Amino acid sequence: MITNLNHEQCLDRFNLELGSFHFQCCALLWRQCYLPAETPSGLRRLREEELVILRGNGQGERKSYERIYDYDVYNVLGNPDSGADKKRPVLGGKEFPYPRRCRTGRPRCKTDPESESRSGTIYVPRDEEFSTIKELTFSAKTLYSVVHALVPSLETAIVDTDLGFPFFTSIDELFNEGVNLPPLQKQGFFKDLLPRLVKAVTDVADDVLRFETPETLEPFFWFSDDEFARQTLAGINPYTIQLVTEWPLKSKLDPKVYGPPESAITTEIIEREIKGFMTVDEALKQKKLFILDYHDLFLPFVNKVRQLKGTTLYGSRTLFFLTPDGTLKPLAIELTRPLSDDGGKPQWKQVFTPSWHSTGKWLWRLAKAHVLAHDSGYHQLVSHWLRTHSATEPYIIAANRQLSAMHPIYKLLHPHFRYTMEINGLARGFLINGEGIIESSFSLGKYSMELSSVAYDKQWQFDLQALPNDLISRGLAVEDPTAPHGLKLAIEDYPFANDGLLLWDTIKEWVTDYVNHYYPDPSRIASDKELQSWWTEIRTVGHGDKKDSPGWPDLKTPSDLIHIITTIVWIASGHHAAVNFGQYTYAGYFPNRPTIARTNMPVEDPKEEERKLFWDKPEVTLLTCFPSQIQATKVMAILDVLSNHSPDEEYLGQDPEPAWKQEPRIHAAFERFNGRLKELEGIIDARNNDPKFRNRNGAGVVPYELLKPFSEPGVTGKGVPYSISI
Repeated sequence: MITNLNHEQCLDRFNLELGSFHFQCCALLWRQCYLPAETPSGLRRLREEELVILRGNGQGERKSYERIYDYDVYNVLGNPDSGADKKRPVLGGKEFPYPRRCRTGRPRCKTDPESESRSGTIYVPRDEEFSTIKELTFSAKTLYSVVHALVPSLETAIVDTDLGFPFFTSIDELFNEGVNLPPLQKQGFFKDLLPRLVKAVTDVADDVLRFETPETLEPFFWFSDDEFARQTLAGINPYTIQLVTEWPLKSKLDPKVYGPPESAITTEIIEREIKGFMTVDEALKQKKLFILDYHDLFLPFVNKVRQLKGTTLYGSRTLFFLTPDGTLKPLAIELTRPLSDDGGKPQWKQVFTPSWHSTGKWLWRLAKAHVLAHDSGYHQLVSHWLRTHSATEPYIIAANRQLSAMHPIYKLLHPHFRYTMEINGLARGFLINGEGIIESSFSLGKYSMELSSVAYDKQWQFDLQALPNDLISRGLAVEDPTAPHGLKLAIEDYPFANDGLLLWDTIKEWVTDYVNHYYPDPSRIASDKELQSWWTEIRTVGHGDKKDSPGWPDLKTPSDLIHIITTIVWIASGHHAAVNFGQYTYAGYFPNRPTIARTNMPVEDPKEEERKLFWDKPEVTLLTCFPSQIQATKVMAILDVLSNHSPDEEYLGQDPEPAWKQEPRIHAAFERFNGRLKELEGIIDARNNDPKFRNRNGAGVVPYELLKPFSEPGVTGKGVPYSISI
């Protein structure tokens, strides 16, 4: 073939006789990288025309064969044509700011022109769809089966949807005996679809839903205060623990609406709980006090959540003390109910502390259950969905609309966008939708996605998605040029931060080598129209509700681009792996991470029968507070699916893009990247075997492996894929 690139060529046909090959559908195929200004003359028009096709015209309903990338608001979560109670607010805009999703162009609902009608099929651009292997092992087949077949069967088997677990031993039976599923016309239907979860006891028996035992399932390990604290640093939501920098604690909410802002956690309580080891002032100066703060974010939702059936809510604060051995000790939990909307019921707040007295001990356990439900909700709605899945979708859309497939930055980013748009589409249809898994099984119910919007509005900034900046913003690190990674951690044994910073630096080194090869001086950044259009569109359209917020870096120099790309790659890889692939390990045994607290504390305006039940059978009060049987089992089934690595998973540092092999310097840099990731595997193993790291090992403690780069298929609790692939 002629390769001087001065003229267009039409390839009529070609034969492939060896191996199997994957081509993007209807796409411009080009392995060589070119910046826009360096594009050979024979390709310039094709390059521009390809981008015009990918952008579309913003009109009409998208068809499954199309490759059009466009933006829309989240107006697909409700189903108002099925009833007024099925309507959900549109996320995206002034009232409920939110990242944009991929536009599908489906017709609007008849009863609500702001909402898009529901559909059994979910459009994603053709190039974003799951591979054949992924289709066979996950995709709509598995998730759809859990939501639309397994869950209804569970609801048939468990007639009373409000029924809780009568004994703690009955929870263990989920892993031993399982739940008998009703017979279906096709014997073994569920076993064929979900072989890890569903067992056929005999050839003629009904299917049985029997869960695999999570690594964390040690008898009553979840009762332990040490484990409760440890998982804030080495669990599936290590993004919320903060350093206490101001005392006394005080709400920033309007006291006329929510009641007095002062916290009930006093200096006296803290100094009593740390047994006079130091004063509060000394603890603040020495950076010994830390907090899980779900007070101001949750409190505005309390009154309306309490109008829903089968759930309740508080604003909460949980204080921890950093002990001399480097572990955290829980000191106090404050639960707050705001002033009622009509002002007829005063604010209620109470502080609970660890206790050896029977009554205090059970109240403390109940308070922890409420905090864990808050943490579970925040984890799914903010740390996981908002900060990874939702925030990344605009990066993908903008890249395909503004960066040619032959642009070197497109080729760098492309592996990190694999499957994300399809999994997001599935999530909007089955998980975060009205009456979906999140709404029906988490404390915030129908207001779940509203809280996610408030968190986006109040908390999300692009610059804070970079791991070093995130740690600094939470007071968990300070800049120190003499320390590893240039940061000194406030808690030295912080497994997520220690492993994460190693991974962050490894990613940054690879991105630096790549960017500096194509952009040796700032003038190339400024003159790259595709690159500038991509970054502008992300800020002003994809994240347009936050376009005037702080935290958006300029794109003027190679170092600016390195920071932006490293942040996006981290979100899609390390951040997502840390909050996703340990879900079944840590939450599969739901008392460790209940998704919902269904009852109020027994000391908040108790009725006589509630007081008597707590006094006589406190364990029943706790079991009643926990998720119902149907809530627990369907969430466990979903978490098992979502914690799974597909056989075709692509992990960081593996399977380089073909274009990278064309450039010797890029190929060498990629090989160094792969080598550093292999070294990281060994470092994490060594840390997990070092007894001085008490937050990541010990008798019955699950070693922290969530940021180990590689994994075999299945539910493994480790492995960092390139992308948000599940």
